[in-house]
Amino acid sequence: MIVNPAAFTVLCYGDSNTFGQPSDGRGRLPSDLRWTGRLQQRLGAGYAIIEEGLGGRTTDLDDPDRDDRNGRIYFRPCLRSHSPLDLVVIMLGNNDLKTKFNREADAIAAALEGYIDDVERTAWTRTGGVPAILLVSPIHLDAEQPGFAEQSSEYDADSVRKSRELSAVIRRLADRRKASFADAAIVACPGVDGVHLSADSHEALSQLIANEIRSIV
Repeated sequence: MIVNPAAFTVLCYGDSNTFGQPSDGRGRLPSDLRWTGRLQQRLGAGYAIIEEGLGGRTTDLDDPDRDDRNGRIYFRPCLRSHSPLDLVVIMLGNNDLKTKFNREADAIAAALEGYIDDVERTAWTRTGGVPAILLVSPIHLDAEQPGFAEQSSEYDADSVRKSRELSAVIRRLADRRKASFADAAIVACPGVDGVHLSADSHEALSQLIANEIRSIV
């Protein structure tokens, strides 16, 4: 925890790629290897990075197999818990691409718009304003990775295709709602399971997000 009352406070809200699940197995990467931890190190004590990642988190879908993964339900209490905030970073969407949900990219962007509404209505800054928002389009799924076959019960070729469509629709949403935007797939990719960030991608993603944050401050 950064003990600096003047720190620029950033909430990072996401799924297993914000939680830090390694691509080569279960568990969790150490805090200094996760992109959120590296972001904190990169930006320094003038910033406070709050990590809120959960494996399997969807935008607003109820998972019949895990009843606590609907990200929208937890989002508003999370905003209230961590306010005042200066910036909210949201990186969600790939779990919505699981075959059991059969969701299109446009519908995922529509769900993310609800998050913008929640920030505007629920969160606040130290001066009583509304926090800035950074929408991050997630990495692409990669069926060519050797471990992707183990994910085939959850993702298929359509999932992979749709993951490549997310950037454009999320960018359009960000432009329309005057939020900032970053495309994680420009600098980061999945590791051997084709779903979760490769170890070296955490560093690259932290650099991308740091640059975006500096442009917002």
